[in-house]
Amino acid sequence: MRAAAARAPRPLPRIVESVRALHAFADAERAAGRRIALVPTMGALHAGHLALVAEARRRADVVVVSIFVNPTQFGPKEDLSRYPRPFERDLALCGDAGVDVVFAPSPEEMYPAGSQTWVEVSELSQPLCGATRPGHFRGVATVVTKLFAAAKPHFAVFGEKDFQQLAVIRRMARDLCLDVEVVGVPTLREPDGLALSSRNVFLAPELRGEALALVRALDAAERAARGGERSRDALLALVGAELARAPRGAVDYAELRDPESLEPAPALLERPSLLALAVRFPVLGGAPGQSVRLIDNRVIPTGHAGEDAS
Repeated sequence: MRAAAARAPRPLPRIVESVRALHAFADAERAAGRRIALVPTMGALHAGHLALVAEARRRADVVVVSIFVNPTQFGPKEDLSRYPRPFERDLALCGDAGVDVVFAPSPEEMYPAGSQTWVEVSELSQPLCGATRPGHFRGVATVVTKLFAAAKPHFAVFGEKDFQQLAVIRRMARDLCLDVEVVGVPTLREPDGLALSSRNVFLAPELRGEALALVRALDAAERAARGGERSRDALLALVGAELARAPRGAVDYAELRDPESLEPAPALLERPSLLALAVRFPVLGGAPGQSVRLIDNRVIPTGHAGEDAS
């Protein structure tokens, strides 16, 4: 049997580097009646990002992917310079996924000299990741607002793995009356269950098994909740026992919260609740004390009989 011919790669997307050029592109597409979807990323694309692109492609006529490592969401102890930037690989993946435009601005394009305007979602930014990364969500909300203004999308697609980020962006879009629908896509996972993340490349191979403690913790809490357990403290005790099986992991947080408001869950759970986790592990080849921070979450069905997770 003749071997199948190799599929020719799709053409690379158009690269746009200036806000003005992206404005012109978006204005022309909207004038032609075409719907635009934006997928904001910081590059180092993986299958999780491509799932976002697929959802964007399903909803819209035109897909724009932004690749911009946003400096304002990195804290003083977070190494911006180490963030992976495989731009040519990312561009090829975008081409294969059918992306129309890659918006790849410089920091100076997104933050012109003298910039002094910030967007902050005050309450939702405080707990969970916000508690240990002050200013992070101000940087996220500000850059996403700029991306919305530049790309003028009808839809913006984000992953649910970054659940708090998604909640912040949805609140920001509502509060600022932005004409964009913010779409969440379920977390994509590696075969062993670990949530796909650009940060996984920094995880030492010998710590891979320990990192799976996050998945085991989510599973244990969900099993108990489905079995009728409603005590917040009992569920968190199960989570803590699983995370303790990762001795080289340092827990940032393991909390049950309301999925919309992110307020702490009550002592006795009566509705589906967000279980959010963040654990730090030593960095592969990093300096002493350097760590990679993995996050994961699940909305667990802690409602009344017959009520399931949303």
